[in-house]
Amino acid sequence: MLVIGLILSMFGIGLFCWLIFTLAVYALPFFIGLTAGMAAFHSGAGVLGAFLVGIVTGAVTLAIGQIAFAVVRPPVLRAVIAAAFAIPAAIAGYHAVLGLSQIGVPSLVWREVFAWIGALFIGGTAWARMTVFAEPLPLRPGGASQNEPQPLLTGATRQG
Repeated sequence: MLVIGLILSMFGIGLFCWLIFTLAVYALPFFIGLTAGMAAFHSGAGVLGAFLVGIVTGAVTLAIGQIAFAVVRPPVLRAVIAAAFAIPAAIAGYHAVLGLSQIGVPSLVWREVFAWIGALFIGGTAWARMTVFAEPLPLRPGGASQNEPQPLLTGATRQG
């Protein structure tokens, strides 16, 4: 019975870590949605109204971030947008790994080391997911894509 408990605990921690890495890019929209929902609740919108305000605000934040990342061309601005999504993910990753490390790591120094390493990995994952999530569309000034195949000139198409 003890072995089954240990195996299921490992799967549970693995599932939790997978969720952290998968949901890392959504940390900024979650924080903004939560803040907007709490503000709506405190202004008298009620529970349902606050929930709807939070969901809509978070979705709009994610959509604006993806559209801005896809449209903006200068690499510096794209880095700023990606960092805006990666930094909250790194903060959330730090606290999640610190909480998980308190389960089995007795040393405070090693807890902090693991938490910082986790923050770097989770922030990097959010950065990578943001850059892959909204790939820019390569367009020419005329509107045609640069990746379209060009017609081949064959012997039959030569002008004589």
